[in-house]
Amino acid sequence: MNCPFCDLIKDPENPLVVESAAQTSVLLDHAPVFLGHALVIPTEHVEHLLVASSETVASITLTTQAVAKASIAAFGADGALTVTNTIVSQSVPHLHVHVIPRRYKDGLRGFLWPRQRYASDGELLEYRDRLREALRDYSGPQRTKQ
Repeated sequence: MNCPFCDLIKDPENPLVVESAAQTSVLLDHAPVFLGHALVIPTEHVEHLLVASSETVASITLTTQAVAKASIAAFGADGALTVTNTIVSQSVPHLHVHVIPRRYKDGLRGFLWPRQRYASDGELLEYRDRLREALRDYSGPQRTKQ
């Protein structure tokens, strides 16, 4: 397997490696949106969120929270954008969460746009019900299959 993230964390002296631990690793993005933009990854190769174990998801989430807090403290940020692409737009097929330090009026626009509106209340309810029904097929630590 040729995975650039797996290759990076094998070299703890690489300047992009912030830390590498048993469950998660933290890297600086080589092309940051804003300086300090980091990636939280599972140390073991996991292709994307949909195939990650619940333990991996929990570990990634806790590390992402810590990195967001640390970014605010280290870079004087007002907050952080945390986002993961799942399959589509995932440039490296290794699960990763972007943690991007943000400041009010930092100029980042259009990241999740253009936005849409439901054509009617009926369409909104249709999409709600379709998602509600599909969620019944999935379980996890906080969910029970109905």
